[in-house]
Amino acid sequence: MPEFDFRSGKRDSRRPGRAKTTRGRRPANKPAADPRAIAYDVTSRVSTSDSFTNLLLPKALASAGMDARGNAFATELVYGTQRWRGLLDAVIVSAAKRPATDIDDTVLDVLRIGTFQALFMNVPDHAVVSKSVDLARSKAGARSAGFVNAVMHRVVARSRQEWESIVVSRIGKGRPAERLGVRYSHPAWIVEELEKAWNAAGYAADAGSQDVVDDPIGAMLAADNEAPDVTLVARPGLVTRDELIAQLPDRAEHESGRWSPYAVRVHGVNPERLAYVRAGLAGVEDEGSQLAALALAYAPIEGDKDSSWLDMCAGPGGKTALLGSLAAQRHAVLNANEPSAHRARLVRDNVRALPDGTIGEVWERDGRELGAEHAGEFDRVLVDAPCSGLGSLRRRPEARWRKKPEDITELAEIQRALLNSALDATRFGGTVAYVTCSPALAETRAIVDAVLASRKDAERLDAAAVLRAVNPAIPLPERPGDVQLFEHLHGTDQMFISLIRKH
Repeated sequence: MPEFDFRSGKRDSRRPGRAKTTRGRRPANKPAADPRAIAYDVTSRVSTSDSFTNLLLPKALASAGMDARGNAFATELVYGTQRWRGLLDAVIVSAAKRPATDIDDTVLDVLRIGTFQALFMNVPDHAVVSKSVDLARSKAGARSAGFVNAVMHRVVARSRQEWESIVVSRIGKGRPAERLGVRYSHPAWIVEELEKAWNAAGYAADAGSQDVVDDPIGAMLAADNEAPDVTLVARPGLVTRDELIAQLPDRAEHESGRWSPYAVRVHGVNPERLAYVRAGLAGVEDEGSQLAALALAYAPIEGDKDSSWLDMCAGPGGKTALLGSLAAQRHAVLNANEPSAHRARLVRDNVRALPDGTIGEVWERDGRELGAEHAGEFDRVLVDAPCSGLGSLRRRPEARWRKKPEDITELAEIQRALLNSALDATRFGGTVAYVTCSPALAETRAIVDAVLASRKDAERLDAAAVLRAVNPAIPLPERPGDVQLFEHLHGTDQMFISLIRKH
């Protein structure tokens, strides 16, 4: 994880393009906000409600009116505390000599914020302790100050590496998922799901960089704790990637996407301020999502007809817009479906710049009904099925602490029904892409296997071969068939892509 130097205000990172941001302004009569207090308020709301950091933090920063240094400090604190909560809690329990359940919730959040500064940020020890005590007095009352002072003095007495060794060593070697879970701050059951997904994905033993080869599960978990890149998509036929790059502000840094021919990874820019994004000619879309749309668009179909496409689970519309721009180049019509009225509005907004006639309808229906209502109508169908979202935990780090093992299986019936409906809506010779933002086998291969076993009119295609044609440099499984993308190997969300032909 990049470290933030509190004394210099700079972040040390080898990730490309960390651009400086302009300083915010605060009214002359308004006292300077404390970034630790801002971080505490956001952390507390995330801990006690179903709110998400990415929604709460921007509002809190805008209201506080801090300068760029204060904003960066608070942002690092909030996201870091959420990502590393598992390890932080283990350290706090050890230093406090009592279980977390015996620590007041308010005090626990104060200790998490202080411990993150001590272990991950270049904040002087005396400042970590004194500021944590001040924050405890302010948020939990004077009686908490002595306890916080004692705990934080114990925390700063050891380095992160020392604490990691201590808390991991207390877990038996026969419980490897728990050991990795504490070290990399993930619930043990998620570690197990990710490990099963990696072992089943079919990649070569030497795939990826040396750290991936040496410890693929550790590398995967470490990647989950890194802030994701902001990735833009230049929607083909609407704007070129070079035109999009040319519009980036001078202070921004960028690199072309690693795998998608339409992707640009950017740093130091607010995408909403780009004219091409505001006009719908470009958008924010992870490369994994782009590859899912490209896989369907370039999948082989039988017969000459290729004029009717469907995005069955379209909201919020990023993949719909890319798929629509590709459809427009082939004079095909794309219909979209999204049962949520709010998300359907987002879909309509995302596709507003597509050429007239490209989008047929945007329905607000249950996708499970479309197969019967539009039997055999479509040449290509995308099913981006609702799922647990385990493939995007780096974007919403608090989600890993809210999800439960049953989240993996409770959507299975819906996922199978949606895939069956998509196949029913597809003509003979047409292709369906089944996609999830989850690597969990129960939501990916198991769903496809179950549906194919129940039907005689569908067969699995080689998604790896299709993506290899999109970009030969993409790391892909050695065996033909489905493709599971991984953060530590591809630098994308962990998308699963399966292509199925109806015959």
